[in-house]
Amino acid sequence: MTVAQAIQQDESRPLDLISAGRPLEPVPPLERRLFTVEDYHRMGEAGVLRPDERVELIDGEVVVMSPVNPPHINAVNASTSVFVRAVGDDAIVSIQNPIRLDNRSEPQPDLALWRPGVYRRAPAGPADTLLALEIAESSAASDRTHKQRIYARAGVREFWLLTLNSSVDETTGETQIDPILEVYRRPRDMHYSEVRFLRRGEQIAPEALPEIMIAVEDLCGDYS
Repeated sequence: MTVAQAIQQDESRPLDLISAGRPLEPVPPLERRLFTVEDYHRMGEAGVLRPDERVELIDGEVVVMSPVNPPHINAVNASTSVFVRAVGDDAIVSIQNPIRLDNRSEPQPDLALWRPGVYRRAPAGPADTLLALEIAESSAASDRTHKQRIYARAGVREFWLLTLNSSVDETTGETQIDPILEVYRRPRDMHYSEVRFLRRGEQIAPEALPEIMIAVEDLCGDYS
């Protein structure tokens, strides 16, 4: 029996297990070369990664970050303004700077609140991070799975995911944003045990700074 005949006889059988009518050994998964944080920084120093490349290290892999567009930029600026005014000297508002979670992950959240201190010799770590905020449109699913998992695994106490669901008003042609804020708390192993979903008109305070109330719509700026 030829390979073509075998496929026609049973199309449900995987192609890699059919060869001249006899099964082959299962194909092992490709072994990936994972990078450490030190490897990652050496690639930048050597010019392998350009200074302007939007990449971050996630679970040992260099991951390309999603392109930013005006709603995303506006939300980052709005969130920065809100938190800078709200926290005062109680925390450092860090914008798109790396957090070294472990030896194989160094994400760059859109915004983070760090404990007050000087981070001259090394970036902040999980114990320094009071809150990590990611702002997403097309990357929401990835942030909800990969980012949520690595933040929880490292013990970051709170993770917020602001999803910007956008639409265009057919009459005015203006962009409308319907934000959803996903709040993840109580890290446990690879996930957070407490999850809340908030929409426009609702407020919440970071767990580490309970006196600060943040309105969901203020995080996405002027869009209404």
